[in-house]
Amino acid sequence: MNQIPATDESSPFLQKHSALIRIWHWLTFIAITTLIITVLLASTALNPRENVKLVKEQLSQKGITVTDDQAFSVSHSYDDKMWDFHKLVGFVLAFLLFSRIIIEVVQPSDEKLMVRLKKSLNLNAATPEDQKLKKHYLTVKRGYFVFYILLLVIVLTGLGIAFGHDVAFLDHNHRLIMKIHSFCQYLMYGFVAVHLGGVIIADLTHSGGIVSGMINGNRKRN
Repeated sequence: MNQIPATDESSPFLQKHSALIRIWHWLTFIAITTLIITVLLASTALNPRENVKLVKEQLSQKGITVTDDQAFSVSHSYDDKMWDFHKLVGFVLAFLLFSRIIIEVVQPSDEKLMVRLKKSLNLNAATPEDQKLKKHYLTVKRGYFVFYILLLVIVLTGLGIAFGHDVAFLDHNHRLIMKIHSFCQYLMYGFVAVHLGGVIIADLTHSGGIVSGMINGNRKRN
C-alpha cells in the first residue's frame, strides 16, 4: 500500500503530466471559458429584446423609423452571430473530448486516470491528517469523472442542437435536448468555479506548484 507523502514537496496532488494532457487541459480550459463568455454575452449585452430600444433610438437619429419587430430582427442578427460562434467553439470542444479518449489510451500507464484513481484508493492513511488528505484526494479524482460525464452530456446535446433540424428524432426532441444542455451547462459553470477555487487554495496551502505543474508537467519531481 502506498504511503501518503508527509511533505508539501511530495504532495500526491503534484503529479507528472504528459505534454499531451497539458496541451489538452489548456485548450479545453480556453474552449470552455470561451463558451461561457459567449453565453453571458448572448444573455446580456447581445440579448435581442434588450436591444430593441437601442436599435430604434440609433435609427431614429438617422431619420429612420422602424417598428419593434423590425428593430428586433436587426438586434437578433447580432445574437445569431454570437450563437454561430458558440456553435463553432462547441465543435472544437467535441473534438477535444474525442481526443481526450485517444490520449487516455496512448499515454503512459501510470498517468492514466483509472490507474491514478486505483492508486489513490490504496493510499495508506496512518494519521488523521493523512486520512483527511486521502479523502480530499479521492474527492478530487472522482470529481474528474463528474467533469467528463458533464462534458460528454454537454457535447452530445450540443451536437444534437446543432444538427437537430437534420435528424427527425433530434428535431422532435429539440426542446428536451435544449433543457438538458442548459441544465448541464450551469452544472459545468459550478464545477469550473469549484475547480478553480480548489486549485488556487491547494496551490497556496498543501500543494504549492500544482498550477505550474500543469505547465511544466512536474517532470523534475520524483
